[in-house]
Amino acid sequence: MSESTDNYLKAIFAISQDQNEGALTTVIASRLSTKASSVTDMLKKLDEQGLVKHRPYYGTSLTSKGRKQALRVIRKHRLWEYFLVEKLGFAWNEVHDIAEQLEHIESDDLTTRLEAFLGFPKYDPHGDPIPDDAGNMPPDRKTIAASTMKKAEAYQLVAVTDSSNLFLQHMKNLNLSIGSKLLLKEKYPFDESLTVTSGHSTIHLTKEVAANLLLIKAAKK
Repeated sequence: MSESTDNYLKAIFAISQDQNEGALTTVIASRLSTKASSVTDMLKKLDEQGLVKHRPYYGTSLTSKGRKQALRVIRKHRLWEYFLVEKLGFAWNEVHDIAEQLEHIESDDLTTRLEAFLGFPKYDPHGDPIPDDAGNMPPDRKTIAASTMKKAEAYQLVAVTDSSNLFLQHMKNLNLSIGSKLLLKEKYPFDESLTVTSGHSTIHLTKEVAANLLLIKAAKK
C-alpha cells in the first residue's frame, strides 16, 4: 500500500465513523486538503483494487479489505503516538505529524513488538482507542460530552474529539489533560458555557470546547 492509499483509507474510515454513512467526495477532499477531482480519480483506483465501494453522489465506504488496512494504519499511528508521549516525553500536541510518518513503516513484527514493549495500551494519548492486531477496538467506555455534565456528579476526562495542535495547546493552557477530574459548578443558558473545577483550579469552558471533551463518571474523593 502507498502512503496516499493509507491516508485515503484512514480518512474514509474516520468520516464514516463520525457520520455513520458513506464519505462524500467533498468531505474527503476537505479532510485531505486536496481537490475534489483528485479525490474522484483516487476513489476510482481504490474501487478497482477492492478497497472501497465508490458510488458517486452517495458516498464511499470501505470494503472489508479496505477496513482491515485502515485499522492496521490507525493501530500503528496510535501506538507510535503513545510511544512518543510515554517513552520519549513529547507533549500530546507534538506527536501527530511524527506518527503520520512512522505509521507507514510496513513491518508488522515491529508493530507487534512495539505494542508489547508499551504494555498493550488500549488508548492513545488523546484517548482514541487502539485496535488490536485483529482490528478489534477496546470495549465502549460510554463517554459523554462535557457539555452534558450534571452537578453533583464527578467526571474524568478520557478523550478529546479535536486533536488539532491549536485545540491541544488550548487544553494545555487550561491545564487539562487525559485523566483530569472535573466537577460542574455552573452552566450558563445564554451561551451554554460551563464553569468547572479540576483539582484546585476553576476553569471556564466555552460551548465548543466542552463539546470536544469526552468524560466518564468518576468516584468522588
